[in-house]
Amino acid sequence: MAFRGWPAEALDFYDGLEADNSKTYWTANKAVYDDKVRAPMAELLAELEAEFGPAKIFRPYRDVRFSADRSPYKTSCAASFERGGYLQLTAAGLAAGAGAYMMDSPRLAKYRQAVADDSSGVPLTSIAADLEAQGTSVTSHEQLKSVPRGFPRDHPRGICCGTRG
Repeated sequence: MAFRGWPAEALDFYDGLEADNSKTYWTANKAVYDDKVRAPMAELLAELEAEFGPAKIFRPYRDVRFSADRSPYKTSCAASFERGGYLQLTAAGLAAGAGAYMMDSPRLAKYRQAVADDSSGVPLTSIAADLEAQGTSVTSHEQLKSVPRGFPRDHPRGICCGTRG
């Protein structure tokens, strides 16, 4: 079956789950999750497989063993692709991402140098600003609180020189 988007019931499901993250709500609405949330996600992933490779939908249950937040269910349906990329549906809408997560030290150093260098860092800043101006949020999973070692504290792209490493 071809992906035709998520119905409004999918967003309503997550609105309800955010308001009542309980087994009672989940059990009463499991069919809505299966039919209106998970099934369309599977259809979309099937359509994108040729370009991005197989994808895996994350489980809807949270691991609360070591968490202060004891809510049992995730308030999103998310998937990651074998060749890179991420999709997530929440009550707020759809998010997509790509990039590198947890780079090894040599790759992180190369990335930070590229951001710091004016010949590549300035165009990167411009691309990010253009995307933001068009309404696309450009973020990272984790952000530095200070400039990484080896870069001047007043560097114009100092905090952007990379993720934690």
